[in-house]
Amino acid sequence: MRKLVALPVLSADALSSVAYGPEAMLVVLVLAGTAGLAYAVPVALAIAFLMLAVGLSYRQTIRAYPHGGGSYIVATDNLGRMPGLVAAAGLMTDYVLTVAVSVSSGVAAVTSALPGLNDEAVLIGVLVIALLLAGNLRGVRQAGAVFAAPTYAFVVAIAALVAFGLYHAAGRGFEPVPTPQLHAAEGVGLLLVMRAFASGSTAMTGIEAISNAVPAFKPVPWRNARTTLSWMIGLLVALFAGTVAMVHLEGVIPNSQETVLSQLAHRSFGSGGMYVFTQAATALVLLLAANTAYNDFPRVLFLLARDNYAPRIFTRLGDRLAFSNGIIVLSVAAAIVYVAFEGRTASLIPLYAVGVFLAFTLSQSGMVVHWWRRRDRHWRKSLCFNVTGAVLSALVFVTAGITKFTEGAWVAILAVAGFLLVTTRIRRHYDRVTAALRLHPQMIEIPGGTLPPPPDPCSPAHGGRAGLKDAENAKNTDDSEEEDTPEEIRHLSVVPIDALHQASVRALAYAASLQQPVLALHVSPSDEDAERFREAWLLWGDHLPLRIVVSPYRAIVAPLISYIEALHHQRPDLTITVIIPEIVVRHWWHRVLHSPLAGRLRRALRHLPKIVVTTVPFHVQEGALRTERPPQMAGLSHND
Repeated sequence: MRKLVALPVLSADALSSVAYGPEAMLVVLVLAGTAGLAYAVPVALAIAFLMLAVGLSYRQTIRAYPHGGGSYIVATDNLGRMPGLVAAAGLMTDYVLTVAVSVSSGVAAVTSALPGLNDEAVLIGVLVIALLLAGNLRGVRQAGAVFAAPTYAFVVAIAALVAFGLYHAAGRGFEPVPTPQLHAAEGVGLLLVMRAFASGSTAMTGIEAISNAVPAFKPVPWRNARTTLSWMIGLLVALFAGTVAMVHLEGVIPNSQETVLSQLAHRSFGSGGMYVFTQAATALVLLLAANTAYNDFPRVLFLLARDNYAPRIFTRLGDRLAFSNGIIVLSVAAAIVYVAFEGRTASLIPLYAVGVFLAFTLSQSGMVVHWWRRRDRHWRKSLCFNVTGAVLSALVFVTAGITKFTEGAWVAILAVAGFLLVTTRIRRHYDRVTAALRLHPQMIEIPGGTLPPPPDPCSPAHGGRAGLKDAENAKNTDDSEEEDTPEEIRHLSVVPIDALHQASVRALAYAASLQQPVLALHVSPSDEDAERFREAWLLWGDHLPLRIVVSPYRAIVAPLISYIEALHHQRPDLTITVIIPEIVVRHWWHRVLHSPLAGRLRRALRHLPKIVVTTVPFHVQEGALRTERPPQMAGLSHND
């Protein structure tokens, strides 16, 4: 992406937080009446300093991780697996609440302009989340230039609001408008100020987005990413400070019926076109901010699934090259949270701060360890920046966790604890299954009499994709199911295998024992992975013909289906039996951790004649790791 496109797209989450960050701070301070509001400017200055410190810290992260350095990656690399999981838990909580808070704030912007819709706020929010779900499943996230417009419109609207407000204030000598008479519900104290600081700091959410997306920038990526981050921090500080200054000068206080931003827009623009433009830009940028979570949440789930801390279904791409399963989970979780808190932004904010600053703290702490270990050029300066960011982020996290515990922060803390419990148990299960599947250095013998498979339908010798198209369109009189005796049936067994382990070897042995032609089929995400698998296959003994299909988008089922359909169209006289190794686990809740490949293939291939899909079960008993050993065969000389 160019910087002019990357800035609005990747900064939408951070910049849009100006719509609710200052208000979240004021909601706490107003509890102490007029005396509490006097602390608004000092607290805002402290938050602005925090923004600068954390922004400079993430500039160091971009320099150290030019290929993208999210909190999970940085914490795992430098602090270890458990801190990495804690950072991931904070991120996942952050992304779910990004959707919920952004949608609730966007709906509040709409209902402030159209008060008649206030009673339907929850329903409107759920419909917006459903719209985000449908759009992301269809790949709408790719329209970067379209998504840039709302962010720029929001920046223009807030800049105009502040400029008009300052112009009006100058006419009265910048004398603040007195606030209405307020009754204090509690006294001003350190605890109140810290709560306000923690709530207002939610205006920093989304600062990490650019460090996650460094590879998306045009060359030189890391340099362009650092420049974009600097612009984002500058805009964020200016918009946040300008909004708080206008609140102070105009004497605006939080109102349950109208947002602070809407009140300021009314005072600057009246109720005309500019007011409508401001509210529309606010709603749209908040919708875009919610959409940014749909970029990052599925990616973190993919990384966790790759490391065996989440079900492997989250590594799969959908038909439109999106992590569809992660998108669905995010939408469901955000909708549940949104409905549970009745779409009230003020109620969601206490949950928000915990996840955001937990991830910030661990990411910046990981960078401190990184610079201490590397000690390369300018390491002391970078270390100082990251120490400052880590200390301040930890301060906000602890403050939010303690002061807002009873207001809802306990939910976020409980979610983090539950996340750690679930992910570690998933990893334990996968480790046990891996140990059970590991090949042993025993002799493996493939029964003789196997025949060569038919030629590769995707090879140039058979016309490649053009040949497949011709074959699909051609009519073949042999494409029928009229065989009445066993002698009339001609077989080909296809065994899809993801890796060489006991389950796949057992399926291969079963297929070969049928004394019919056998073809092993492997789908690889890259040429490098394909070469590694081929080397392992040769080391195993190269007993059977092998075909490797490279699927660069990590899709597995679609390439398998395409290849089998191509075989069928090329040789309609054959009955193709797809023999799938199936891992059978003891407990029903472990089934979701293993892909139901057989069922998906059956549904996809049901329309074709002479296609049989069957499974070879491999039972894993986790308690004592009792497994079914594969039949004794010749040729295995390595440990997997």
